[in-house]
Amino acid sequence: MRVMRWPAALLTFLGMSVLAGMLVTVAVTPAVAVVGEGASGAASFFEDLPDYLDIQTPQQVSTVYATKGGQQVKIASFYAENRTNVTSAQMADSLKEAAVDTEDPRFYDEGGIDVIGTLRGAAATAVGGDVQGGSSITQQYVKNVLVQQCESLTGKTAAQTQAKVDACYQDAAGVTPQRKLQEMRYAIAVNKKYSKDQILTGYLNIVGLGGRVYGAEAGAEYYFGVHAKDLSLVQSATLVAILNNPSNLRIDEPNDKDNGTANGYALTKERRDYVLRRMEAHHSITKAQMTAAIATPVQPHITATANGCSTAATSYDAGYFCDYVRDEVLQDPAFGKTLAERIATLDTKGLQIHTSLDLDLQSQAQSSLSAYVPATMAGVDVGGSNVTVEPGTGRILSMVQNTAYTQGDSSAPGTTAVNYSADTAYGNSGGFQTGSTFKVFTLAEWLATGHTLSDSVGTTEHSYPTSEFTNSCVNIAGPNWNVANAEAVPSSMTVQDATSESINTAFAAMGKQLDLCTIAKLAANMGIHLANGGKISSVPSMILGTNNLSPIDLAEAYAGFANGGVVCTPTAIDSVTEADGTKITPTKSSCTQGVDPAVAGTVDYALQGVLKGNGTAASANPGDATPKFAKTGTTDGDVQNWLVASTTKYTNATWIGNVQGNVGLANTPFLQGTTGYSAKFGVGKQMMTYLDGHYGGDALPTPDPAMIGHVSSSSSSSSSSSSSSGSQSGDGTGTPATPGDQSTTGTQQPGQQQTGAPAAPTAAAAPGTSGGTDAGGTSGKGGTSGG
Repeated sequence: MRVMRWPAALLTFLGMSVLAGMLVTVAVTPAVAVVGEGASGAASFFEDLPDYLDIQTPQQVSTVYATKGGQQVKIASFYAENRTNVTSAQMADSLKEAAVDTEDPRFYDEGGIDVIGTLRGAAATAVGGDVQGGSSITQQYVKNVLVQQCESLTGKTAAQTQAKVDACYQDAAGVTPQRKLQEMRYAIAVNKKYSKDQILTGYLNIVGLGGRVYGAEAGAEYYFGVHAKDLSLVQSATLVAILNNPSNLRIDEPNDKDNGTANGYALTKERRDYVLRRMEAHHSITKAQMTAAIATPVQPHITATANGCSTAATSYDAGYFCDYVRDEVLQDPAFGKTLAERIATLDTKGLQIHTSLDLDLQSQAQSSLSAYVPATMAGVDVGGSNVTVEPGTGRILSMVQNTAYTQGDSSAPGTTAVNYSADTAYGNSGGFQTGSTFKVFTLAEWLATGHTLSDSVGTTEHSYPTSEFTNSCVNIAGPNWNVANAEAVPSSMTVQDATSESINTAFAAMGKQLDLCTIAKLAANMGIHLANGGKISSVPSMILGTNNLSPIDLAEAYAGFANGGVVCTPTAIDSVTEADGTKITPTKSSCTQGVDPAVAGTVDYALQGVLKGNGTAASANPGDATPKFAKTGTTDGDVQNWLVASTTKYTNATWIGNVQGNVGLANTPFLQGTTGYSAKFGVGKQMMTYLDGHYGGDALPTPDPAMIGHVSSSSSSSSSSSSSSGSQSGDGTGTPATPGDQSTTGTQQPGQQQTGAPAAPTAAAAPGTSGGTDAGGTSGKGGTSGG
């Protein structure tokens, strides 16, 4: 057998020697000095360099920023590899000297490959059968780049992706003569194109240092809590020791029996001391420095860079906002054509993502919500959220909820990954019935079709045959819609008073004079859609808020009314820049004219009454001079409770209710002596007080006098009154949907759930009922509560 192997080994040696000789010739001879057509062709061959081997920014950490006290603050990081690219000047000299002295002492004299090591390796390969070769720093740089290219590959399935990556790894790092020769060819080309300092810097920025830590800066920060430029001699030698065998020599596993605190990280210290001796041998340090450094124990100071939204959650109560930002990136084609490309962009391009989040407002919002809504309650799957958007831009200024953010699929009580403020696509929530906050769209359609705020409408009808309603879009035939009020009301009221006091039967009577289809279309024009992305139902009970919407969607619509009828889709990202300075322009907020400016201005005028006198949110009015309007919403049994308030500078939406289930909250004790119904007023007042002081508001859009009509402040004091009738407590039952329409029957509508995520929260009215129930600011009347 040995006789048979010798010719093959000899041929291998000769072949590799010839090729290595060519490589050496090209490495040490300038291309311009090579004469002859064949030699020139060979030189060109060795000078070819794929673009990805250029000394460039490798995979880096993407960082998310928010504003605090007028300054940009880092709140989160995303990465596949924890790396921060730095310049040569931002690396300690001791680190560069340690790398060269240990890994490639002839680095500054060689032409990209270590000639002596290469020839020695070729001979060893021939006689020993294993492919060997002295890898220069330039070769190691090339190998690392090729491996990183492999990690960016994707296939249609996980198995295909893995197969592509495995095949690429074999080509990039496999133990074959062909692979080794290609690596040397690329190293020569890199050496001809770049300076030694550029190559060394590129190498130290790309090397792995254990786990997901890559490069000098991330390694220095992670293992020692310092920047790469501030590394001590001992720390530099330790990092260079780790890069020799990152899996076994990392110093962040103190319980490792072979290399942990019990034995002083013995394996790492042995290699570190070898590095120090090589530095002394090459005169980078003195013998005294070496002796002192060797006597120093390995002392890690692990400072982890969190991957994902955990830092945003724990340090700034902004976990849900951070997650929203991530979803925006992963759904925006500006970051890549496919999801895989967008993930790669976020995890590898070192994005600097500047967001719309105001951390000072975020802190106030969390404080206000948490003061009234607990994270958990016995017998109630309680939820609460508060979100603020900017009219005219759609910028999300704050986003909080009563629970603690978690990235896990399972969660402890009081924690969840579901974002109650957002739609299903941006947080996995199924939304919640909105109650009377939805009345604003009936009011807008009322004004748009020639009616006025001074028109008088009846309040005495409580059972509405569907035949009394018009819907030009779908057939709404079904059982009667039963509607009740939470307390006694006059037999007729002006639309203005019915709006201020949120009277259900009055709005049902208004709905009979309108086309339900056009109400739904107007709502859609103002940005309203089901939280799961579908179209809203247009059955009669829609008027009183039976559709499952998200708080941010409702805030978007109300911001549109504050902005002269121009509604802007919500956005969390202001600007994005890649690590190399390339700007990415995210898909901008889309602003469209949802309703006529005169209609918007008159709606704003009408909703100011909600904060005054008998208005349902009068108790939440901070009493300052900032022009503002608001609307409340409460579903049957106070299962869901809402308050939306707006100036021209902010729109703030508060939701408090059942995440899942139908527990009535009218008399359920919450914090600060409130109930599930009245807690929203406490939250809203604190938020409006803060927002008015920090954001304020200009004069609201001008109302149309013709749409106001002649409103009398005493118009609701008719002698005849109508109270809640029948056994129904609340404001109505849902009408079954006909084929082709959305179902809003008053029963729970399941939200959509993403694979592997916690169950999506859904909203529901009490069985057999639906819609909002509004009264004048007190709770516990007839088993219902006010708006």
